[in-house]
Amino acid sequence: MFQPMVWMTILSFLVTLVFIFWRPKGMNEGIPATVGAILVLLSGSVSLSDLVQITETISGAAITIIATIVMAIVLESFGFFHWMAEKLAARARGSGIRLFWYVNLLSFLMTLFFNNDGSILITTPILVMLLNNMGLKNHQKIPYLLSGGLIATAASAPIGVSNIVNLIALKIVHMDLYMHTAMMFVPATLGLLFLVGLLFLRFYKVIPQTVPTTVSGLTTPAYHPLKTKLSPSSDKARSRFMRNILLFVLSVRVSLFIASYLTIPVSIVAVIGSLVLLGWRWVHLKISPMDMLKKTPWYILVFAFSMYVIIYGLHNIGLTAWLIDFIHPIVSSGNLLHASVMMGTLLSVLSNIFNNHPALMVGTLTLMNMHLDPLTLKISYLANVIGSDMGSLLLPMGTLATLMWMHIVRRGKVKITWWQYIKITLTVIPPATLFTLVVLYYWVSWLF
Repeated sequence: MFQPMVWMTILSFLVTLVFIFWRPKGMNEGIPATVGAILVLLSGSVSLSDLVQITETISGAAITIIATIVMAIVLESFGFFHWMAEKLAARARGSGIRLFWYVNLLSFLMTLFFNNDGSILITTPILVMLLNNMGLKNHQKIPYLLSGGLIATAASAPIGVSNIVNLIALKIVHMDLYMHTAMMFVPATLGLLFLVGLLFLRFYKVIPQTVPTTVSGLTTPAYHPLKTKLSPSSDKARSRFMRNILLFVLSVRVSLFIASYLTIPVSIVAVIGSLVLLGWRWVHLKISPMDMLKKTPWYILVFAFSMYVIIYGLHNIGLTAWLIDFIHPIVSSGNLLHASVMMGTLLSVLSNIFNNHPALMVGTLTLMNMHLDPLTLKISYLANVIGSDMGSLLLPMGTLATLMWMHIVRRGKVKITWWQYIKITLTVIPPATLFTLVVLYYWVSWLF
């Protein structure tokens, strides 16, 4: 017979998930997560000493992600993303197929340079604007938007710093960004190429052969301070400025890996980078950094902390012990291919049922209590990440980024139902996830 503490913790978790997915009247997902965390604390399944450990685990990851989002917001102030959309239309040179590949390249790079949530929140509205201004029909917009959304979310797998839950998991397994990227970048990137190839084949008949070469309403407005600063506002001067900004962001991204290698806290480098970019904007646009207090999604900190409290409660009442009994015989058998496929598949299933944030946290805590040898632990953890970042995309509720993408697309008057989404993902996500998990095994085996 379950104790009241166990029932209350499980019920708090399930009710929290319902409200996160439902979001009545646009409720911020941080609210149900906070209420759920408070209920778990009241149940007694998480102690005050646990809270201290949770804070130490997630603080660095949360600060890093917030600093990265601040950088993305600053770039939006510069008109960078509108400028990038202009370049997309120009580079496509009237080819709908070429535009498809450029949209997915943009989605991949934006997640690589920033993070999956920032990429979805900032890039998707501009893509909607671009496609609407091109005058495409609803069914012609879906290949660009859906593939871009899937790639933007899955692209958080190659480097751990592109997703807050990946960073938290890294902290738990004591793996630095350098090691994560060395083991993951090649298989995850090959998996993304395989995924976008499947998407292209799936959408080939729907993608328009020709699209307009120029679009209106995307350029930085004439009154924008940046244009005044670059007056006369030549395309060459504006492009040079945007390239300099992009090079700076790239240098910050590289610095994160150098810091990780040198055991310098990654969060410190991320904060310094965002502060420098804020100062740069202050000089060029005369915009005070104080606007970041309103524009930055601080709820991400609350959401990450609260969800981890709930997951830690589930861990303390025996969820991870049950998972250990279930998967330990397979993962510890010494067959790394079985470990990779098993953990990746398990996390894919859990992510689509419960959302990838709690799923990856549960999966990682489970691995840490299985007493695996170092190599099996690493490959199992990386398989968890692949299942969480790519396998989770089978259903729209698998990730918060996908739910946000669905909301933004609908707000942009592009009609897409859950069934339309699932009809596509059923044919591309399972094979792409399995392919990536198998490549992960061969790549790690070759490295070690």
